[in-house]
Amino acid sequence: MIAAATLAALATVCAVGAWRLTSARWPWRAPRAAILLWQSLGVTWGLASTGALLAYALEPFGRGVVHGLAYIGLHLREPHDFLRIGALMAGLALFSVLSMVLLAAGAQTLSARRRHRLLLALIARDEPRVPGVRVVDHPGAAAYCLPGLRSQVVVSAGTLRLLSPDELTAVLAHETAHVRERHDLVLLPFAALRWVLPWCKTVHDAHASVALLIEMAADDRARRQCSPKRLATALLRFGTAAAFATPHGALGATTGENVMARVNRLVKPRAELPAHVRFAIVAGSVILTASAPMLWLLPN
Repeated sequence: MIAAATLAALATVCAVGAWRLTSARWPWRAPRAAILLWQSLGVTWGLASTGALLAYALEPFGRGVVHGLAYIGLHLREPHDFLRIGALMAGLALFSVLSMVLLAAGAQTLSARRRHRLLLALIARDEPRVPGVRVVDHPGAAAYCLPGLRSQVVVSAGTLRLLSPDELTAVLAHETAHVRERHDLVLLPFAALRWVLPWCKTVHDAHASVALLIEMAADDRARRQCSPKRLATALLRFGTAAAFATPHGALGATTGENVMARVNRLVKPRAELPAHVRFAIVAGSVILTASAPMLWLLPN
């Protein structure tokens, strides 16, 4: 019972931590560390929630979760208590649902990107002014990237007319940051969780918070190569232009509902969190992520 109670408490701590983190503002001062913390909370919550049910169900065998599952699988045994049988079925079902939803969301995203790449091969062109970037002849403003093994950065002809050279450089640096840091993989689990729990406000807020943090992380990387004010003015120009939506499976510089928060952060930056605080957040995230698998392995 100790393992089950510990895992249940861990799942509760992760849920409360996610709820508090959605309204916090310190993550804006250290977006990469905050993204790692969000990932840790999500993974640990999933493993702890399913682990609590399985640990309770398998407690009579005294072998823990992993070895208990292997034991009942090899010996074709199951708990004789109806409550524990229900917990076993609920734990396995929850684990299966979370895994399948993540795989389905990943497959859907990959399929959307593949279709969009085929479309770009037909309608996009190269532009000498922006080497390595695909240009779509559309009057609206758009700039986005398609991450993956064959990543592409795409802008519209309307964007080339709308932005100055310095602003365009800033936007392209932002999109390149998305590609290099694979922010699509960061956002995917939260999008999958939002899909399976659309009624949960905390899940909705968590997805929005992580989406904003990856944009801020890309902004931080972009301003190493360009003026942050040029990126801010580019974001404002997109806001006043006839911009069209970023395709499914892509990441865009102007996506999200908090563009003004990013603009203010670029124009009036606050001091980054001290290095020792960021290290503590990263170390705590690693320890938190390792805690649930360790409890799965430990015998009751």
